[in-house]
Amino acid sequence: MNRNRPVYLIDFACYKPEEERKISVDGFLKMTEDSGAFNEETVQFQQRIATRSGLGDEAYLPQGITSEPPNLSMAQARAEAELVIFKTVDALLEKTGVKPEDIDILIVNCSLFNPTPSLSSMIVNHYKLKPTIKTYNLGGMGCSAGLISIDLAKHLLKARPNSNALVFSTENITQNWYFGNDRSMLLCNCIFRMGGAAVLLSNKAKDRGLAKYELVHTVRTHKGSDDNSYNCVYQREDQKGKVGVSLARELMAVAGDALKTNITTLGPLVLPWSEQLMFFITLVRRKVLKQVKVKPYIPNFKKAFEHFCIHAGGRAVLDEIQKNLQLTPWHMEPSRMTLHRFGNTSSSSLWYELAYTEAQGRVKAGNRIWQIAFGSGFKCNSAVWKSLKEVEVGKAKTNPWVGEMDKYPVKINLS
Repeated sequence: MNRNRPVYLIDFACYKPEEERKISVDGFLKMTEDSGAFNEETVQFQQRIATRSGLGDEAYLPQGITSEPPNLSMAQARAEAELVIFKTVDALLEKTGVKPEDIDILIVNCSLFNPTPSLSSMIVNHYKLKPTIKTYNLGGMGCSAGLISIDLAKHLLKARPNSNALVFSTENITQNWYFGNDRSMLLCNCIFRMGGAAVLLSNKAKDRGLAKYELVHTVRTHKGSDDNSYNCVYQREDQKGKVGVSLARELMAVAGDALKTNITTLGPLVLPWSEQLMFFITLVRRKVLKQVKVKPYIPNFKKAFEHFCIHAGGRAVLDEIQKNLQLTPWHMEPSRMTLHRFGNTSSSSLWYELAYTEAQGRVKAGNRIWQIAFGSGFKCNSAVWKSLKEVEVGKAKTNPWVGEMDKYPVKINLS
């Protein structure tokens, strides 16, 4: 009776906007130049970043940003949120057959847009969820908030038997488009795009046969006590009072340090004994025997996982993670293709990556999936899933890649 209740992922859905919301790299650059908000130097800077970012020509922006002139009102931001949330949740409920009144726990994470009433209340009102539902709204937690939501749902489900939880991860960018000339704040314009994902979790034993995955581990790392980590992703005003999110030059070093701490905790939980032994021997030689010429041993995580879903935060992030974890192009493909097709959709990007892996027919029964996310604070979070069946995608409305897989993978110039 006291054993931990398994947490199952029944299914998930990713938002796929309408065709008119697509914007190419050239279209983004033309919109940027035509706005008149940027000087010539920062227009050229955005051109360099956009062409090297790894984004393709089919990512999406909300109507408020692409309007002429841009309309960054509260009404447009709400319209973006309603469109992303309702369309995605509708698809998930239809696919799973779960009724709105059967949802016991609701968790929504959106870092930069937190209206009153909350986004979780927006869902409660639209779907007429029951009065006893437990709702949580996470704001300001960055791109890794999706896995924080999964971890929160895990603990809530373990405390509430015979329940299910709906987790929605998104970022709303209508009111967070930066119209200034601070380079550190212009990076977000170049890579962040429209998206969202809904995930249905359950702790009911009868749902195991329906579920795609079982949650094995969650590991959360928070480096906010260090000033460099805390300040490297920071929402602020520029010298002219325009608000944006600043990405510091130290971001890659901070992310690497957070990842190192996270995998130090995760490693003993997932790595085979042979890898743990090699890591321990190397540590003893370096720290105890003071053999400084001995290189640090990087565990082979490919022995622990078949699939990797690494937050598509940008090309530089993916390059660094591939190098540090010694992953192959095949392992990186879901992340790079997601960045190319949908851009950086913040906390929902991991689910577009898992959807890509499913659409490629790669997920077999017993496969292990590692989701890794980075976010402001600074945080690095991991979730480990075990596949309970071979995933058959077919014509699933919940998978945004269905109907497009004949085009992927595409060759991306990484020079």
